[in-house]
Amino acid sequence: MDEERAVHQDIRPLRILILNLMPTKIETETQLLRLLSNSPLQINVELLHMNSHVTKNVPKIYLQRFYRTFNDIKDSKYDGLIITGAPIETLPFEKVDYWNELTEIMDWSVSNVYSTLHICWGAQAGLYHHYSIPKHKLKKKMSGVYRHNAVSENEPLLRGFDDEFWMPHSRNTEVRAIDINKNPHLHILAISKESGVAIVTDEKAKQIFITGHLEYDPRTLAYEYDRDTEKGLTPEIPRNYFPNDDPRMQPLVLWRGHANLLFANWLNYYVYQQTPFDISRVGPIKE
Repeated sequence: MDEERAVHQDIRPLRILILNLMPTKIETETQLLRLLSNSPLQINVELLHMNSHVTKNVPKIYLQRFYRTFNDIKDSKYDGLIITGAPIETLPFEKVDYWNELTEIMDWSVSNVYSTLHICWGAQAGLYHHYSIPKHKLKKKMSGVYRHNAVSENEPLLRGFDDEFWMPHSRNTEVRAIDINKNPHLHILAISKESGVAIVTDEKAKQIFITGHLEYDPRTLAYEYDRDTEKGLTPEIPRNYFPNDDPRMQPLVLWRGHANLLFANWLNYYVYQQTPFDISRVGPIKE
């Protein structure tokens, strides 16, 4: 932000919308709110759930009290939107029962949200819907914490990042660099030799796609491992997670610092410093 704008700037709370697609809604919203609140910026957060999907893991009264539906907010403007992941990545996108509603929201976000952050399956869905980037099924589930490298210099989203950083992943599908690099409007910011593409943006950084879960709590992967074990699925031990690969031990947290940094950078550089003070002016960037 230049000096002239800083002197004359008006300040208002940022309006952030979280579209929570996870079945564990309370845990997911708590993880995201912790990261969003680790900033001096004032934000007002609203929670959104899919009206076309019946949620089984959260009481209906909880959704009625704390969540809104698309019909409630479709005439509003937002500075930022977060679209979470969902444990449905093995389904074709069009087979997801709320796909039509989700695509309507993603189309709406182009004109009504300044910057959108897509996470895990939300990133795959966004890349597929906006840019026709396919997802590919993995031979086995990718679960663990993986080393990543930035491949784009001077990128504000990664400002302050170390040369290497760690990110949790938990998914059965992937997007591939070869598909993304064919589109001149997309840019890969970070990648891992083990887990593949990690962070992608469009050319205006209005759409940001993160294939992993920097928002995860220390024991989220442990919970998923225990859950799958109890179901008799014989999951592999998450990589680079338990000391000595021993599930009885407390997981080693390697990603917390960069998680806070990424969300702070997104709020600062892509939302706060860019979004108009008059929120009614939020819309597509004009050349």
